[in-house]
Amino acid sequence: MRFSTLFFLFATLALLSCNNNKTMASKTSEAEVQDEINFTWEGATVYFLLTDRFKNGDPSNDVNFDRTKETAVLRGFEGGDIKGVTQKVEEGYFNDLGVNAIWLTPLVEQIHAGTDEGTGFTYGYHGYWTKDWTALDPNFGTENDLKQLVDAAHGKGIRILLDAVINHTGPATEEDGVWPDSWVRTSPKCEFTTYKNTIECTLVENLPDILTESDAPVELPPALEEKWKKEGRYETEIAELDEFFERTGHPRAPRFYIMKWLTDYITDYGIDGYRVDTVKHTEEYVWEEFRAECDYAFDLWKSEHPDELMDETPFYMVGEVYFYNIKNGQEYDFGDKKVDYFGNSFDALINFDLRTADGRSYEDIFSSYSQILNNEMDGFGTLSYVSSHDDGQPFDQARERTYESAIRLILAPGAAQVYYGDEVGRTLIVDGTNGDATLRSSMDWEDIQNNSETKNLLEHWQKLGRFRNAHMAVGAGVHELISENPYVFSRVYSEGDAEDKVVIALNMKETQKVIPVGGIFEDGTLLRDTYAGNEVVVENGTVTYASPFEIVLFEQVLE
Repeated sequence: MRFSTLFFLFATLALLSCNNNKTMASKTSEAEVQDEINFTWEGATVYFLLTDRFKNGDPSNDVNFDRTKETAVLRGFEGGDIKGVTQKVEEGYFNDLGVNAIWLTPLVEQIHAGTDEGTGFTYGYHGYWTKDWTALDPNFGTENDLKQLVDAAHGKGIRILLDAVINHTGPATEEDGVWPDSWVRTSPKCEFTTYKNTIECTLVENLPDILTESDAPVELPPALEEKWKKEGRYETEIAELDEFFERTGHPRAPRFYIMKWLTDYITDYGIDGYRVDTVKHTEEYVWEEFRAECDYAFDLWKSEHPDELMDETPFYMVGEVYFYNIKNGQEYDFGDKKVDYFGNSFDALINFDLRTADGRSYEDIFSSYSQILNNEMDGFGTLSYVSSHDDGQPFDQARERTYESAIRLILAPGAAQVYYGDEVGRTLIVDGTNGDATLRSSMDWEDIQNNSETKNLLEHWQKLGRFRNAHMAVGAGVHELISENPYVFSRVYSEGDAEDKVVIALNMKETQKVIPVGGIFEDGTLLRDTYAGNEVVVENGTVTYASPFEIVLFEQVLE
């Protein structure tokens, strides 16, 4: 499989394992040594958050551009910002959860006005209604805020993903206007039955679609020129555009302007990857072009910041091809055409299969995912989830199986996307909401701090997450069943000089455990169950000890 530069280190990662006697502060301290830990995007744990709904770190930026009209429920700005994310990074919240990458919704400047597209009056709190790709929206924060976030995250061994939108602008409003016809189409609306009527169309009414298929040179939109001049940066932006088009030789077509603006966030801040929005609504060659520019920008940033490198991990691109399923392998079927979005563009696609896996056993999911990822998908990956910001049919929407959700997601082969609040059972059903707004309530930090049930659930996610982060074998290794009853399996990773292996048991109802380790660990090997914090020696190919928990997470303890 294709991986970043790896370091042979798995036994010493036992320090990161949960021990019931450890304090939260000591866990954070240990997790700060993340730059020494093996990492591969194929087994990453990505925490996805709506910037506006995560944490309000700076109330002074809550209102901008006179966005003061009353909105429908959960369809206005709630105050979350970049500073709030940075605060939780610095507190060690993500390290305690085993997270090694954070994906934030788009931070670019949103349309100033709001609009009602049938779900009630709405502002662009979610970040997907772009007005200006070259500026951050002040509701989210400043350039300095973003720099501090990236620096703080990298200092904790955490990578940062931003969200790239190339296929559409924000809705047209009287205040914001509409982009010129040379840049966008405003009809027809997509039908989603063929390749063409999924791409050359608008996703919904009043969401102008960028003419990504066009190579015709276009002038900058007059409104953007006027905006830049008013902000005193017109000459700088034009000079940078001239330099970009001269270097690349690309025509001054709409998509290449946007690519330049998005790759600036790589060269300016050193972000580690992009989650790319609405991939199947744009021609596949667009993503190959975008990947080339992202790689160039990342290489440039690395050459100019040699002392700030975490490691030699390449730039990462994961795409949202709505309804892509890991069972599809490398192809997505439009009905009249199949497209491979991997190859020269994406490292991974978001996997819509896991959230629909209710009724399937752990073994069915784990074995099938491992088989696909280590064979026809070898060298590429997926990003699975149980809930998300725009999937109206998440796994366990009522939040009645939150402990099980953690097991299904965190122990599944491949990369895992934790949606903000999964780890604390944040409600996904909010009275009075329309559409996907119900999935986007704000994090209740007081509940997390004061509710004992919430604390217990969070600890469960933390134990699983830190084990996954400490062992590449969990997400990127080969799955093998050891025993059906009790349910025991191994994950083994081997790539070059890097090796890692773990044994996991689930549904262990009896307090006295008798667990076969299937030849993974030899007799006399000292193992630690990081879920319970116990250490035990392998005898006659098995481990026998008492634990009150139904989950066992075994790693080897080296002297």
